[in-house]
Amino acid sequence: MAQQRPEVVVITGASAGVGRATVREFAAHGAWIGLIARDTEGLEAAAQEVEAAGGRAVIIPCDVADAEALEQAAEIVEDTLGPIDVWVNDAMVSVFSPIKEMSADEFKRVTDVTYLGYVYGTLAALKRMLPRDRGTIVQVGSALAYRSIPLQSAYCAAKHAIKGFTESLRCELLHDKSHVHVTMVQLPAVNTPQFDWEKSRLPYQTQPVPPIYQPEVIARGIYWAAHHQRKELWIGFSTVQAILGERVIPGLLDRYLAKVGYRSQETSVPADPNRPNNLYAPVPGYHAAHGRFDSRARRRSLELWATTHPGWVALAGVGLAGLSAALLRRSA
Repeated sequence: MAQQRPEVVVITGASAGVGRATVREFAAHGAWIGLIARDTEGLEAAAQEVEAAGGRAVIIPCDVADAEALEQAAEIVEDTLGPIDVWVNDAMVSVFSPIKEMSADEFKRVTDVTYLGYVYGTLAALKRMLPRDRGTIVQVGSALAYRSIPLQSAYCAAKHAIKGFTESLRCELLHDKSHVHVTMVQLPAVNTPQFDWEKSRLPYQTQPVPPIYQPEVIARGIYWAAHHQRKELWIGFSTVQAILGERVIPGLLDRYLAKVGYRSQETSVPADPNRPNNLYAPVPGYHAAHGRFDSRARRRSLELWATTHPGWVALAGVGLAGLSAALLRRSA
C-alpha cells in the first residue's frame, strides 16, 4: 500500500504572531510547509520548528504586496514539497492613526499588503488548485471585517475588502462546481507582537481591544477551518458580539466606539515616538507568536470549542432537555 504523502501548506505572515502559531499547529499534524514573510530570521526559526516536529519546510522571504514574488513562491513550494493542499493568507500591516493624520502612501501600503496580498496569494493558489480540482484557501480575517473601529481605518477597510473578494470567489467556485474550497476565519483581539512594531501616532503604547486571546487559539481554529467545509468561522465571543451587533445596532455601535474606541486601544504607558515600525520593512530582532499580553490573554474560546465539537454540544443539549423534563415531572 502506497504511503500517503504529507499535507503541503503555504502560510503567509509565517514568521510571527498568528502566522507563526499556525505554522506550529500544522507542523504538529505532520504538514510540510512553505513559509512566506519578509523577516528571514523569523522564517528560519519557524522552519526549525517545523523540522523539529518531523516535517519539512521551505522558506521564501518576500513581500506579499509583490504579485510576481508570490507566484514564484508558490512555484518554489510545489517544486520542493509537492502540490499545495492548503494556502493560508495571513500577512498584514496596519497603522494606528486618526484618518486626518494619515498619508495617501500609508493607505496604499496597508491596502497593498493586507488586502492585495490576499488577492495575490489567492491567485497563486487558484492557478494550481483549479486544474487539480482540489485544495483549500483560508483567509485570516477579523471581526473588523464587519465592524470597523476608530484609529485603524486602513486595516479595517482592507479586512472589509477581503470579505467582499472572498464572497465573490465563493460564488464563482460554486458556479463552476469546483471542489476548491475557500473559507474565512474571523478573529478577535490576539496577543501578538504586532503592537510593538506597527506604525502608530498614538501618544500611548497600543494594545489589542480586550478580551485578548492567545495566538494558539486562533491557530487551532485556522487548522479546523482548513479541514471542514465551512463558509466562515468566528472565534471568540467578542467576535460574535461585534458581527451580530453590527447587524442589529450599527448606529449605537458608532456612538459607543466614538466614546471608548480610542482609550481601549491604548495602555497607560507613553509610546516611544522613535521606535521602528514594520510598515515598509521588517523590524530587526527575534519575534515569535506571542506579544507582551500573556498575563491578560485567554487560552481557550468556548465558542470555538462548541463549533468544533458539535457532537458534544448536541449531547449536552439532549442531557439538559432530559434533566428539565425529569424536573418538570417531579414538580408536577
